[in-house]
Amino acid sequence: MRRVHVHFARCAAALCAIALPLSFAGCSSSASLNAGSNQSEQSNSQQSDASHDALDKSNVPSVVDDSPHGRAVAAVNAMSLAERVGQLVMAPLYAGSDPSSLQDLIVNQHVGSVLIIGNWNSGTAGVAAATSALQSYAPANNQLLMTTDQEGGLVQHLQGAGFDQMPSATDQGTMSTDQLRQSAAVWGSQLKSAGINVDLAPVVGTVTVDRATNGPVGALDRDFGLDAAGNADHAKAFIQGMADSGVGSAIKHYPGLGSVTGNTDFTADGILDTTTTLDGAEIGAFNSTLEANPSMVMMSLATYQAIDPNNPAVFSSALVTDYLRNTVGFQGVITSDSLSATALGGIQPSDLGVRLVEAGGDLACIGAFDYVQQVLDGLNAKAAADSAFADKVTQSAIRVMTLKYSMGLAS
Repeated sequence: MRRVHVHFARCAAALCAIALPLSFAGCSSSASLNAGSNQSEQSNSQQSDASHDALDKSNVPSVVDDSPHGRAVAAVNAMSLAERVGQLVMAPLYAGSDPSSLQDLIVNQHVGSVLIIGNWNSGTAGVAAATSALQSYAPANNQLLMTTDQEGGLVQHLQGAGFDQMPSATDQGTMSTDQLRQSAAVWGSQLKSAGINVDLAPVVGTVTVDRATNGPVGALDRDFGLDAAGNADHAKAFIQGMADSGVGSAIKHYPGLGSVTGNTDFTADGILDTTTTLDGAEIGAFNSTLEANPSMVMMSLATYQAIDPNNPAVFSSALVTDYLRNTVGFQGVITSDSLSATALGGIQPSDLGVRLVEAGGDLACIGAFDYVQQVLDGLNAKAAADSAFADKVTQSAIRVMTLKYSMGLAS
Protein backbone atom coordinates (compact mmCIF):
# COMPACT_ATOMS: atom_id res chain seq x y z
CA MET A 1 0.00 0.00 0.00
CA ARG A 2 2.89 2.36 0.75
CA ARG A 3 4.26 2.06 -2.80
CA VAL A 4 0.80 2.79 -4.23
CA HIS A 5 0.45 5.97 -2.22
CA VAL A 6 3.93 7.20 -3.16
CA HIS A 7 3.43 6.42 -6.82
CA PHE A 8 0.05 8.24 -6.80
CA ALA A 9 1.54 11.25 -5.03
CA ARG A 10 4.44 11.44 -7.51
CA CYS A 11 2.16 11.26 -10.54
CA ALA A 12 -0.22 13.83 -9.16
CA ALA A 13 2.61 16.15 -8.27
CA ALA A 14 4.18 15.85 -11.69
CA LEU A 15 0.95 16.57 -13.47
CA CYS A 16 0.28 19.53 -11.24
CA ALA A 17 3.76 20.92 -11.76
CA ILE A 18 3.44 20.63 -15.55
CA ALA A 19 -0.06 22.06 -15.81
CA LEU A 20 0.04 24.89 -13.30
CA PRO A 21 3.64 25.73 -12.40
CA LEU A 22 2.89 29.22 -11.14
CA SER A 23 -0.70 29.12 -9.92
CA PHE A 24 -0.79 27.01 -6.77
CA ALA A 25 1.91 26.95 -4.13
CA GLY A 26 0.56 23.62 -2.91
CA CYS A 27 1.28 21.98 -6.25
CA SER A 28 4.83 23.35 -6.31
CA SER A 29 5.42 22.02 -2.83
CA SER A 30 4.15 18.57 -3.82
CA ALA A 31 6.35 18.55 -6.90
CA SER A 32 9.43 18.99 -4.75
CA LEU A 33 8.74 15.56 -3.30
CA ASN A 34 10.07 14.04 -6.54
CA ALA A 35 13.62 14.70 -5.34
CA GLY A 36 12.86 14.08 -1.71
CA SER A 37 14.27 11.50 0.66
CA ASN A 38 12.68 8.34 2.04
CA GLN A 39 11.62 10.43 5.01
CA SER A 40 9.58 12.75 2.80
CA GLU A 41 8.06 9.73 1.03
CA GLN A 42 6.98 8.35 4.39
CA SER A 43 5.50 11.72 5.34
CA ASN A 44 3.57 11.90 2.08
CA SER A 45 2.24 8.40 2.57
CA GLN A 46 1.04 9.29 6.05
CA GLN A 47 -0.63 12.42 4.72
CA SER A 48 -2.38 10.40 2.03
CA ASP A 49 -3.58 7.89 4.59
CA ALA A 50 -4.83 10.73 6.75
CA SER A 51 -6.73 12.23 3.82
CA HIS A 52 -8.46 8.89 3.28
CA ASP A 53 -9.37 8.79 6.96
CA ALA A 54 -10.79 12.29 6.73
CA LEU A 55 -13.07 11.17 3.92
CA ASP A 56 -14.35 8.18 5.85
CA LYS A 57 -18.14 8.42 5.80
CA SER A 58 -18.37 8.00 9.54
CA ASN A 59 -16.45 11.22 9.99
CA VAL A 60 -18.55 13.30 7.58
CA PRO A 61 -21.31 15.20 9.41
CA SER A 62 -24.82 14.47 8.20
CA VAL A 63 -26.85 17.31 6.68
CA VAL A 64 -29.84 18.06 8.91
CA ASP A 65 -32.98 19.47 7.27
CA ASP A 66 -34.09 22.06 9.80
CA SER A 67 -37.09 23.23 7.78
CA PRO A 68 -40.56 22.60 9.23
CA HIS A 69 -40.97 19.73 6.78
CA GLY A 70 -37.59 18.22 7.62
CA ARG A 71 -38.28 18.42 11.33
CA ALA A 72 -41.73 16.93 10.78
CA VAL A 73 -40.26 13.97 8.91
CA ALA A 74 -37.86 13.30 11.76
CA ALA A 75 -40.60 13.62 14.37
CA VAL A 76 -43.03 11.33 12.55
CA ASN A 77 -40.31 8.74 11.92
CA ALA A 78 -39.86 8.58 15.69
CA MET A 79 -43.60 8.06 16.32
CA SER A 80 -45.45 4.80 16.74
CA LEU A 81 -48.24 4.05 14.28
CA ALA A 82 -50.86 4.95 16.92
CA GLU A 83 -49.15 8.29 17.50
CA ARG A 84 -49.24 9.02 13.79
CA VAL A 85 -52.92 8.14 13.60
CA GLY A 86 -53.68 10.43 16.55
CA GLN A 87 -52.27 13.40 14.65
CA LEU A 88 -54.98 12.88 12.02
CA VAL A 89 -57.94 13.38 14.36
CA MET A 90 -59.64 16.59 15.55
CA ALA A 91 -61.89 15.94 18.56
CA PRO A 92 -64.65 18.34 19.67
CA LEU A 93 -65.04 20.13 22.99
CA TYR A 94 -68.49 21.62 23.36
CA ALA A 95 -69.36 24.63 25.45
CA GLY A 96 -70.10 23.47 28.97
CA SER A 97 -67.98 20.32 28.67
CA ASP A 98 -65.06 19.75 31.00
CA PRO A 99 -61.70 19.69 29.16
CA SER A 100 -60.83 16.56 31.12
CA SER A 101 -63.34 14.68 28.95
CA LEU A 102 -60.65 14.73 26.23
CA GLN A 103 -57.72 13.88 28.50
CA ASP A 104 -57.57 10.17 27.64
CA LEU A 105 -57.89 10.87 23.91
CA ILE A 106 -54.98 13.33 24.02
CA VAL A 107 -52.71 11.55 26.52
CA ASN A 108 -53.20 7.91 25.60
CA GLN A 109 -54.54 8.01 22.05
CA HIS A 110 -52.42 10.91 20.87
CA VAL A 111 -55.21 13.06 19.39
CA GLY A 112 -53.41 16.12 18.08
CA SER A 113 -56.18 18.64 17.38
CA VAL A 114 -59.28 19.94 19.16
CA LEU A 115 -62.34 21.75 17.82
CA ILE A 116 -63.81 24.30 20.24
CA ILE A 117 -67.47 24.21 19.28
CA GLY A 118 -70.89 25.32 20.48
CA ASN A 119 -72.12 28.50 22.08
CA TRP A 120 -69.22 29.61 24.24
CA ASN A 121 -70.33 32.74 26.10
CA SER A 122 -67.56 32.82 28.68
CA GLY A 123 -65.40 35.34 26.81
CA THR A 124 -61.73 35.07 26.05
CA ALA A 125 -60.88 34.21 29.66
CA GLY A 126 -63.27 31.27 29.80
CA VAL A 127 -62.11 29.85 26.46
CA ALA A 128 -58.46 30.37 27.45
CA ALA A 129 -58.98 28.35 30.63
CA ALA A 130 -60.31 25.44 28.58
CA THR A 131 -57.66 25.58 25.86
CA SER A 132 -54.88 25.87 28.45
CA ALA A 133 -56.14 22.76 30.22
CA LEU A 134 -56.30 20.88 26.92
CA GLN A 135 -52.77 21.91 25.96
CA SER A 136 -51.52 20.67 29.33
CA TYR A 137 -52.51 17.14 28.32
CA ALA A 138 -50.44 17.27 25.13
CA PRO A 139 -46.67 16.80 24.98
CA ALA A 140 -44.77 20.05 25.49
CA ASN A 141 -42.99 19.51 22.18
CA ASN A 142 -46.16 18.67 20.23
CA GLN A 143 -48.98 21.00 21.18
CA LEU A 144 -52.53 20.84 19.87
CA LEU A 145 -53.97 22.50 16.83
CA MET A 146 -56.78 24.40 18.58
CA THR A 147 -59.53 25.32 16.14
CA THR A 148 -62.96 26.92 16.08
CA ASP A 149 -65.60 28.21 13.64
CA GLN A 150 -65.42 31.99 13.91
CA GLU A 151 -66.76 33.32 10.63
CA GLY A 152 -69.00 36.12 11.86
CA GLY A 153 -72.73 36.75 11.77
CA LEU A 154 -74.67 33.57 12.52
CA VAL A 155 -71.51 31.46 12.75
CA GLN A 156 -69.50 32.71 15.70
CA HIS A 157 -68.95 30.03 18.30
CA LEU A 158 -66.95 32.17 20.73
CA GLN A 159 -68.62 35.18 22.32
CA GLY A 160 -68.60 37.17 25.53
CA ALA A 161 -66.12 39.59 27.06
CA GLY A 162 -63.09 40.07 24.85
CA PHE A 163 -64.72 38.85 21.64
CA ASP A 164 -66.15 41.37 19.18
CA GLN A 165 -69.48 40.69 17.57
CA MET A 166 -68.24 39.98 14.07
CA PRO A 167 -70.31 41.08 11.08
CA SER A 168 -71.49 38.38 8.71
CA ALA A 169 -69.21 37.45 5.85
CA THR A 170 -71.64 39.12 3.47
CA ASP A 171 -71.20 42.36 5.41
CA GLN A 172 -67.45 41.79 5.44
CA GLY A 173 -67.72 41.70 1.65
CA THR A 174 -68.79 45.35 1.65
CA MET A 175 -65.50 46.37 3.28
CA SER A 176 -62.40 47.19 1.30
CA THR A 177 -59.81 44.45 1.45
CA ASP A 178 -57.57 46.68 3.55
CA GLN A 179 -60.37 47.29 6.04
CA LEU A 180 -61.17 43.58 6.20
CA ARG A 181 -57.54 42.66 6.81
CA GLN A 182 -57.32 45.16 9.66
CA SER A 183 -60.56 43.89 11.19
CA ALA A 184 -59.54 40.25 10.83
CA ALA A 185 -56.27 41.04 12.61
CA VAL A 186 -58.30 42.32 15.58
CA TRP A 187 -60.55 39.26 15.57
CA GLY A 188 -57.49 37.06 15.26
CA SER A 189 -55.81 38.68 18.26
CA GLN A 190 -58.92 37.89 20.30
CA LEU A 191 -58.79 34.26 19.22
CA LYS A 192 -55.08 34.13 19.98
CA SER A 193 -55.66 35.44 23.51
CA ALA A 194 -58.20 32.65 24.00
CA GLY A 195 -55.71 29.96 22.93
CA ILE A 196 -57.13 29.38 19.45
CA ASN A 197 -54.50 28.97 16.76
CA VAL A 198 -56.60 28.10 13.66
CA ASP A 199 -59.90 29.67 12.59
CA LEU A 200 -61.93 27.34 10.37
CA ALA A 201 -62.81 30.25 8.09
CA PRO A 202 -63.37 31.88 5.65
CA VAL A 203 -66.06 30.42 3.40
CA VAL A 204 -64.86 30.91 -0.17
CA GLY A 205 -67.91 29.50 -1.92
CA THR A 206 -69.60 31.61 -4.60
CA VAL A 207 -73.40 31.48 -4.57
CA THR A 208 -74.69 30.73 -8.07
CA VAL A 209 -78.36 30.10 -7.22
CA ASP A 210 -81.02 32.13 -5.44
CA ARG A 211 -79.48 32.99 -2.06
CA ALA A 212 -82.57 32.00 -0.10
CA THR A 213 -82.49 28.51 -1.61
CA ASN A 214 -78.77 27.98 -0.93
CA GLY A 215 -79.12 26.45 2.53
CA PRO A 216 -75.49 26.07 3.62
CA VAL A 217 -74.13 29.46 2.51
CA GLY A 218 -76.34 32.11 0.92
CA ALA A 219 -79.31 31.74 3.26
CA LEU A 220 -76.96 32.25 6.23
CA ASP A 221 -74.83 35.05 4.71
CA ARG A 222 -71.67 32.98 5.13
CA ASP A 223 -70.14 34.06 1.81
CA PHE A 224 -68.72 37.46 0.95
CA GLY A 225 -71.64 38.05 -1.41
CA LEU A 226 -69.48 38.90 -4.41
CA ASP A 227 -68.45 37.27 -7.66
CA ALA A 228 -65.75 34.62 -7.58
CA ALA A 229 -62.87 37.07 -7.99
CA GLY A 230 -64.21 39.39 -5.30
CA ASN A 231 -64.77 36.49 -2.94
CA ALA A 232 -61.17 35.35 -3.47
CA ASP A 233 -59.77 38.84 -2.80
CA HIS A 234 -61.75 39.17 0.43
CA ALA A 235 -60.85 35.67 1.52
CA LYS A 236 -57.17 36.51 1.07
CA ALA A 237 -57.61 39.66 3.17
CA PHE A 238 -59.31 37.67 5.94
CA ILE A 239 -56.53 35.05 5.94
CA GLN A 240 -53.80 37.70 5.95
CA GLY A 241 -55.43 39.56 8.83
CA MET A 242 -55.64 36.39 10.88
CA ALA A 243 -52.02 35.62 10.05
CA ASP A 244 -51.03 39.11 11.19
CA SER A 245 -52.16 38.01 14.66
CA GLY A 246 -50.53 34.60 14.49
CA VAL A 247 -53.71 32.65 13.76
CA GLY A 248 -54.06 30.24 10.85
CA SER A 249 -57.10 29.83 8.61
CA ALA A 250 -58.93 27.09 6.74
CA ILE A 251 -60.64 27.90 3.46
CA LYS A 252 -63.90 26.04 3.00
CA HIS A 253 -65.80 24.18 1.67
CA TYR A 254 -63.71 23.06 -1.33
CA PRO A 255 -64.74 23.26 -4.15
CA GLY A 256 -67.75 25.29 -2.96
CA LEU A 257 -71.25 24.92 -1.54
CA GLY A 258 -72.78 27.83 -3.42
CA SER A 259 -74.68 25.75 -5.96
CA VAL A 260 -76.58 23.28 -3.78
CA THR A 261 -79.75 23.63 -1.73
CA GLY A 262 -79.11 21.27 1.17
CA ASN A 263 -76.96 22.04 4.19
CA THR A 264 -74.67 19.01 4.57
CA ASP A 265 -74.60 19.45 8.35
CA PHE A 266 -78.27 18.57 8.59
CA THR A 267 -79.39 16.71 5.47
CA ALA A 268 -78.33 14.26 2.78
CA ASP A 269 -80.83 15.75 0.32
CA GLY A 270 -80.12 18.52 -2.14
CA ILE A 271 -76.35 18.10 -1.90
CA LEU A 272 -75.56 17.08 -5.49
CA ASP A 273 -73.83 19.92 -7.32
CA THR A 274 -74.53 19.63 -11.04
CA THR A 275 -72.71 22.74 -12.28
CA THR A 276 -69.26 23.12 -10.64
CA THR A 277 -66.38 22.12 -12.91
CA LEU A 278 -62.61 22.00 -12.54
CA ASP A 279 -62.17 24.88 -14.97
CA GLY A 280 -64.89 27.12 -13.56
CA ALA A 281 -64.67 30.42 -11.71
CA GLU A 282 -66.06 28.95 -8.49
CA ILE A 283 -63.23 26.49 -7.90
CA GLY A 284 -60.85 29.10 -9.31
CA ALA A 285 -61.67 31.37 -6.37
CA PHE A 286 -60.39 28.72 -3.98
CA ASN A 287 -57.25 28.13 -6.00
CA SER A 288 -56.54 31.85 -6.13
CA THR A 289 -57.03 32.12 -2.37
CA LEU A 290 -54.27 29.56 -1.83
CA GLU A 291 -51.86 32.40 -2.68
CA ALA A 292 -52.55 33.77 0.82
CA ASN A 293 -51.18 30.55 2.38
CA PRO A 294 -54.10 29.32 4.48
CA SER A 295 -53.16 26.67 7.02
CA MET A 296 -55.70 24.19 5.72
CA VAL A 297 -58.20 23.44 2.99
CA MET A 298 -61.50 22.02 4.24
CA MET A 299 -63.26 19.64 1.87
CA SER A 300 -66.98 19.78 1.20
CA LEU A 301 -69.30 16.89 1.98
CA ALA A 302 -71.37 17.51 -1.18
CA THR A 303 -70.96 15.49 -4.38
CA TYR A 304 -69.90 17.17 -7.63
CA GLN A 305 -71.41 15.49 -10.67
CA ALA A 306 -69.01 16.98 -13.23
CA ILE A 307 -65.92 16.10 -11.15
CA ASP A 308 -66.62 12.81 -9.35
CA PRO A 309 -70.24 11.70 -9.33
CA ASN A 310 -69.49 8.64 -7.20
CA ASN A 311 -67.99 10.23 -4.07
CA PRO A 312 -68.50 13.29 -1.91
CA ALA A 313 -65.61 15.72 -2.35
CA VAL A 314 -64.09 14.78 1.00
CA PHE A 315 -63.66 11.16 -0.18
CA SER A 316 -62.79 11.87 -3.80
CA SER A 317 -59.23 10.98 -4.76
CA ALA A 318 -59.96 12.52 -8.17
CA LEU A 319 -60.54 15.86 -6.48
CA VAL A 320 -58.24 15.68 -3.46
CA THR A 321 -55.18 13.92 -4.88
CA ASP A 322 -55.38 14.15 -8.65
CA TYR A 323 -56.58 17.73 -8.79
CA LEU A 324 -55.93 19.68 -5.57
CA ARG A 325 -52.59 18.09 -4.77
CA ASN A 326 -51.16 17.04 -8.15
CA THR A 327 -52.64 19.65 -10.50
CA VAL A 328 -53.09 22.70 -8.28
CA GLY A 329 -50.03 21.80 -6.21
CA PHE A 330 -51.37 22.23 -2.68
CA GLN A 331 -49.21 20.14 -0.35
CA GLY A 332 -50.54 21.43 2.99
CA VAL A 333 -53.10 20.02 5.39
CA ILE A 334 -56.44 18.96 3.93
CA THR A 335 -59.15 18.60 6.55
CA SER A 336 -62.73 17.44 6.35
CA ASP A 337 -65.91 19.20 7.17
CA SER A 338 -67.44 17.44 10.17
CA LEU A 339 -67.41 13.71 9.49
CA SER A 340 -70.33 13.26 11.86
CA ALA A 341 -72.58 15.43 9.67
CA THR A 342 -75.90 14.08 8.44
CA ALA A 343 -74.67 14.08 4.83
CA LEU A 344 -72.39 11.13 5.68
CA GLY A 345 -74.89 9.35 7.92
CA GLY A 346 -75.00 6.27 5.70
CA ILE A 347 -71.31 5.49 6.26
CA GLN A 348 -69.98 3.53 9.21
CA PRO A 349 -68.10 5.90 11.56
CA SER A 350 -65.09 3.56 11.59
CA ASP A 351 -64.78 4.00 7.81
CA LEU A 352 -64.93 7.80 7.76
CA GLY A 353 -61.32 8.60 8.62
CA VAL A 354 -60.11 5.74 6.44
CA ARG A 355 -61.91 7.07 3.38
CA LEU A 356 -60.58 10.59 4.03
CA VAL A 357 -56.95 9.42 4.17
CA GLU A 358 -57.37 7.05 1.21
CA ALA A 359 -58.53 10.01 -0.88
CA GLY A 360 -55.46 12.03 0.11
CA GLY A 361 -56.85 14.03 3.03
CA ASP A 362 -55.15 14.42 6.38
CA LEU A 363 -57.21 15.68 9.28
CA ALA A 364 -60.55 14.20 10.34
CA CYS A 365 -62.66 17.00 11.81
CA ILE A 366 -65.35 15.44 14.01
CA GLY A 367 -68.29 17.35 15.42
CA ALA A 368 -69.78 14.55 17.55
CA PHE A 369 -67.78 13.28 20.50
CA ASP A 370 -69.10 9.71 20.23
CA TYR A 371 -67.60 9.41 16.73
CA VAL A 372 -64.03 10.10 17.81
CA GLN A 373 -63.16 6.67 19.20
CA GLN A 374 -64.72 4.93 16.23
CA VAL A 375 -62.73 7.03 13.76
CA LEU A 376 -59.52 6.34 15.69
CA ASP A 377 -60.24 2.60 15.83
CA GLY A 378 -60.95 2.46 12.10
CA LEU A 379 -57.75 4.27 11.20
CA ASN A 380 -55.61 2.16 13.53
CA ALA A 381 -57.08 -1.11 12.31
CA LYS A 382 -56.67 -0.24 8.64
CA ALA A 383 -53.10 1.02 9.12
CA ALA A 384 -52.12 -2.12 11.03
CA ALA A 385 -53.48 -4.39 8.31
CA ASP A 386 -52.47 -2.47 5.19
CA SER A 387 -48.90 -1.22 4.74
CA ALA A 388 -49.84 0.99 1.79
CA PHE A 389 -52.47 2.69 3.91
CA ALA A 390 -49.98 2.99 6.78
CA ASP A 391 -47.70 4.85 4.37
CA LYS A 392 -50.53 7.29 3.63
CA VAL A 393 -51.05 7.78 7.36
CA THR A 394 -47.37 8.61 7.68
CA GLN A 395 -47.50 11.17 4.87
CA SER A 396 -50.60 12.79 6.37
CA ALA A 397 -48.97 12.93 9.80
CA ILE A 398 -45.95 14.61 8.22
CA ARG A 399 -48.18 17.28 6.68
CA VAL A 400 -49.92 17.91 10.00
CA MET A 401 -46.62 18.06 11.86
CA THR A 402 -45.14 20.36 9.22
CA LEU A 403 -47.97 22.79 9.95
CA LYS A 404 -47.32 22.50 13.67
CA TYR A 405 -43.62 23.21 13.26
CA SER A 406 -44.34 26.18 11.01
CA MET A 407 -46.73 27.58 13.65
CA GLY A 408 -44.34 27.03 16.55
CA LEU A 409 -46.54 24.36 18.13
CA ALA A 410 -43.89 21.65 17.88
CA SER A 411 -40.23 21.70 18.81
